[in-house]
Amino acid sequence: MDVDVVVDMGDSVVVAVDPRECGMSAAVAVFEGKWKAFVMWVLAERPRRFRETRRLVTGISEKVLTQQLRELEADGIVHREVYDVLPPRVEYSLTPKGHRLYELLQLLDAWGQDHLAERSMPSSSAGSEAALAAARPASATATR
Repeated sequence: MDVDVVVDMGDSVVVAVDPRECGMSAAVAVFEGKWKAFVMWVLAERPRRFRETRRLVTGISEKVLTQQLRELEADGIVHREVYDVLPPRVEYSLTPKGHRLYELLQLLDAWGQDHLAERSMPSSSAGSEAALAAARPASATATR
């Protein structure tokens, strides 16, 4: 990543980064938007046909799902398999690259679940961290 500008602001340093060369920007661009993460979530379990995917991603239109699948395919995240049968059959699945990105989405989901739990707790700081730790699954608290 190339740094364009570094500005000393006393106790902190502000770094300007060219988003075209930033790995974070490149990663987020692949799944940004309202639907791509949900489409990936549905395809992570197993290959699915278009109609099944649309049914599982509640609220997405046929046009938008088609667009999202094409963009994910162009980015190498989704594989489109066309079977030479009548009636025509097409299945979508995550590529190995897509599964790697899905692992990151799972981490984001876990963070989001923790965040929702924190927001729903009373704001008394005395016992809030202990209450949050008690609310986490045993596997999550063992690693912290």
